[in-house]
Amino acid sequence: MPGIRNGSDGERELQERYGTQDRAERFYHDQVRDQLNEYMIDFIRRMDMAFIATADKHGECDTSFRAGQPGFLHVIDDRTVAYPEYRGNGVMASLGNILENPHVGILMVDFVQDLIGLHVNGTARIVDDSLMRRCVSDLPLAETRGRAPERWVVVDVEEAYIHCRKHIPHLIPAPREREWGTDSTRAKGGDYFHAKEAAHALVEY
Repeated sequence: MPGIRNGSDGERELQERYGTQDRAERFYHDQVRDQLNEYMIDFIRRMDMAFIATADKHGECDTSFRAGQPGFLHVIDDRTVAYPEYRGNGVMASLGNILENPHVGILMVDFVQDLIGLHVNGTARIVDDSLMRRCVSDLPLAETRGRAPERWVVVDVEEAYIHCRKHIPHLIPAPREREWGTDSTRAKGGDYFHAKEAAHALVEY
């Protein structure tokens, strides 16, 4: 972004230490924007999944996965995006972090068609579904495949930039019936990593 100093203090320190300032400045100037352009908006509208990075007030990090129909991550305008939050496991790790620290990072990757990624970083707030629907007229349907959003995460865009395609694998989607909104232990993966089993073993011990 011309006229705006990009990058954290840590980035700048390491660029100087390792002599990458020129490359970094070219990337900042050529690729980093403080709002979405039409190509980024089109990209977001066809994505059906995203990775969401958050951190609490102590800087402890968490990354979560979100998925839905293409366009589930809704572009409100070129400086604002939003994604729905549904009933989950009740932990609310990402939302809890946002409550303490509103900075979020969203990474969307096209593994199928163009093999490219888009980073969107910004400041988030939590908005109830009913208020969102009063304020944003073109949100997706209130209920999709038997589930309705409880709330939305609205992100004010501060940075948007490319993620290079060099190492993005080319994946071919396989037919799969998804059980949206289910509480089925089997559908959710059960105790795949044997964490519950280990916890019971500790109690018995």
